[in-house]
Amino acid sequence: MPTERRLWTREELILALNLYLRLPFGKLHHRTPEIIHLAELVGRTPSAMSMRLSNFASVDPYHQERGVRGLTGGIRQVQPIWDEFIHNKEELLFESERILAELEHQEIETKYAELLTGTENLKGETKVREVKVRVNQSVFRQIVLANYTGKCAVTGIDMPELLIASHIIPWAENKEERLNPSNGICLSAHFDRAFDRGLISFDEKYKLVLAPSTKDYCTRSYYQQWFQQFEGKPLIKPAKYLPHPDFLEWHRMYVCQ
Repeated sequence: MPTERRLWTREELILALNLYLRLPFGKLHHRTPEIIHLAELVGRTPSAMSMRLSNFASVDPYHQERGVRGLTGGIRQVQPIWDEFIHNKEELLFESERILAELEHQEIETKYAELLTGTENLKGETKVREVKVRVNQSVFRQIVLANYTGKCAVTGIDMPELLIASHIIPWAENKEERLNPSNGICLSAHFDRAFDRGLISFDEKYKLVLAPSTKDYCTRSYYQQWFQQFEGKPLIKPAKYLPHPDFLEWHRMYVCQ
């Protein structure tokens, strides 16, 4: 008698999407440690998990535009999850992290204890919202850093302690896009601060531009080393999601001075 085929649950598919967003396309194979780990947690084979992640690649517009089809056999199962992510990123990402923590036999607040320092005395909905925001920001950072293969998009610095997932449109300005991978750029702390304060931006060709206010410091000794030498240079191309042109235009218009 053949073994009865076990259908994928919504929870398993949410976890697969979470991992898909944090892995480069070239690592969607059964030997990737993260895939092996998740497969063990949900009782699947690494090959089966790899196939599900490749299904998500098939519905990802980024790969569709590149003409990469991925594995199309499971599209009907993963398309609703992808659509839910597009329309409700905050809820879906947080739910996936909560489920993952449970499978690892942890409370989400225990798993993210260091990140949640300072929330101990919060109560009720206030605490729920703060926990969700901090966890989602952490996931966003993982997605953005993976997208840029753990390197600053300007300098190529690859020290994780110095890297920040910079929002193009700030978190508070656009709820719908705050967790969109195309709304993030991996920058070292120096350039993140400059980007956040509008001292630098990127043009429609993804080349670094200096704000007029930055050029006021052109006579300073640090100007050439930390600003001028990077002017006009394109950002290091990410593995999957380029910054959205509309987001960069917004940044140039409303942030860059």
